[in-house]
Order: sequence, then C-alpha cells, then structure tokens
Amino acid sequence: MLNPLPPALLRARAYPREADLRGDYFRDVTAIIHSTPFRRLKHKTQAFYAPQNDHVCTRIEHVLHVATIAVTICKALGLDADLAQAIALAHDLGHAPFGHEGERVLHNRTTEIGGFIHELHGLRVVDVLAHDGAGLNLTYGVRDGVISHCGERFEQRLAPEPLPKILAEVKDRGLAPNTYEGCVVRLADKIAYLGRDLEDAITAKFVTLAEVDPLVRQALGSSNGQIIGTLVADVVQESTGKDYVGFSDEKNELVLRLYAFNKERIYRHPRMERYRVFCQRIIEGVFDYLLDLFTRQGWDLPPYAHGAIRLDAQFGEFLRGMRHIYEANAVPAVRIIADYVAGMTDDFAIEAIKQITIPAPIDFD
Repeated sequence: MLNPLPPALLRARAYPREADLRGDYFRDVTAIIHSTPFRRLKHKTQAFYAPQNDHVCTRIEHVLHVATIAVTICKALGLDADLAQAIALAHDLGHAPFGHEGERVLHNRTTEIGGFIHELHGLRVVDVLAHDGAGLNLTYGVRDGVISHCGERFEQRLAPEPLPKILAEVKDRGLAPNTYEGCVVRLADKIAYLGRDLEDAITAKFVTLAEVDPLVRQALGSSNGQIIGTLVADVVQESTGKDYVGFSDEKNELVLRLYAFNKERIYRHPRMERYRVFCQRIIEGVFDYLLDLFTRQGWDLPPYAHGAIRLDAQFGEFLRGMRHIYEANAVPAVRIIADYVAGMTDDFAIEAIKQITIPAPIDFD
C-alpha cells in the first residue's frame, strides 16, 4: 500500500526541524505525549460522565486502545506504525469536557463563527493552543489524520483522499484522510469503543451480556478483548493486497448491529439522558460566566487575578499566555471562551460551576 501523497509532503512541518534519531513520526508521538492537552485526557469523558470508578474508560484510555489497535493493523499491512500511533494518540485532543454533550453546547454557543467540531478543534489544539500558542509543530500526515478521523461515521471501507488539503481551511468532518494510516486509525476508533463501551455499560448495570444479539456474541466475542481481536484480524485479512482498508461484509454487518445495540441501550439509556442535562447546564453556565467576564474585563488582565472566584484568575492566566495569538488574529470572544472551556477536564468544569454557583462561606475570624 502506497499513500497517494509524496513522503516529503506528509513529513512536512510548519517550521522545519533538524533530523532526529526518533524519526519524524515518532518524534510527533513524543511531542503529543508530553503535551498538556494529552495529559488532561485522563480526566475527560469517553462515554460515561466523570466516572468515580477507576476502571471505567476515560478519554486517555480510549486513545491508547486506538493506538495499539492501529499499530497492530499497520504492522500487519506493512504501513507506518509510528504515523498511525501519532494520529491515534492525538485524534481526540479536541474533545470538550463531557464528550459529545460538551461539544454540542460549545457548537451551539459558537454557531455564528462556524461552530465547534472536535476534529477541527483538535487541529487547532496541536497547531495553535498547545504551548501557549506555539503549537506542537507536527507533520502534515499527523495533522491530517487528526482533522479527518471522524470515528462516528461507520464506513465499511476507506481509501486515502488523493489530493492534499489546506488543513486550516477545512470546515467540516466529511473528508477522508490522505494516508492509509489515517484510514486505519478511523477504523480503529470504532473497534476501540464498541466493545469497551459495552464492557463499561455491563459494569454500570445498564445492560447484561445476555441481552446482546447471540449472533454478535458468537461471531465477534463476548469480551472487549475478543471483539478487538476478531475485528483486527478481519481488517487485516480483508485489506491485504487491496487499495483500501476495511471490514469484510460479514463483520461489517455485525459491527453495525453492535453499534445499533450500544446506541439504543447505552448511549440513549435514561440515566445517560439525565446526565446529559447536568453536563449541558455545567458547560453552558461556565461558558456564559466567562463570556460575561471577558466582555466586561477584556484585555485589562491584572484585575482577573483579584476576581471573586479562583476561576477568574485561572482564566486570566490563560489569556496572558495566549494574548499575542488572539490579538494578532482578532479572534472573536466566543472562540476564546470555547478554546478555554474545551480544554477543561470534567473535574475542572465541575469545580468551576461550583465556584460560580455556590458562594464561599463568610470568614468571621
């Protein structure tokens, strides 16, 4: 399998760097792992909001699952495992707290400036927001994989987009990646969460294993590990010698059945619906508070440090680090607030809304 774009283009960076013994793509892997947006994934929702169980999957575990699945497939197909690993580790850096519910709120708050789409915001994180505006200076191949990963679309087969993109001008999540490695990550994203979300839902007593279609259990497996193993082997067998990567007809039908079960019985479970309301209120409350604060205070930064709550000072420090980027590019206020809120963990957002809504006790000493 040969990617349609030349290797030099895929390895290109915004700012050239001297050669390194790690190689271009593994260098990106280390840059991603050492970044603060990656560290925060450990306290961001995967499917279940702010879990108090240490064994329930969070966003960081999900991206690690995606990385190992993608690397395994790429090694079997003779593709670049380092490129796949870098894309997989970075693919969800653009997620807001509380997963897709947080994304919906931020999208609704920013519709007049193009909305909030986590794939596009992921590119913004690695290009602009990380390191106080310096970005991570990743290769084109990795950046393209991040903005094109769109794991929510269930294609059976994928082939690379043959034409290069101007990534900063992409406005939606519809484009395929420019690399086979990016296509593999897109499939691995599905493989990673299908069985894992089911496993967590069984732990939470949303469903029982016996309720899953017997044909799905028999053909894919009854555990997350079995489901991953079955689907990885299927992708490798189906894709070997082809000009695409994908699932066989048989396994694709089973994947769709399992996803339909998860969607109806897990993602739309009444308890999940109730939590969505709380998550929506949290993100809306924090967003609106910060927008009002910034509207009143603007770029007069010193008063933020003496605000009524600790969040004011934390937001002021964020503005201080990013001011040179925001002012130089005339970034709208709602985008600034969306950048800050999207970077929060679930726990940080919950603490922020507590500060906003619950007054500190009066000190009588």
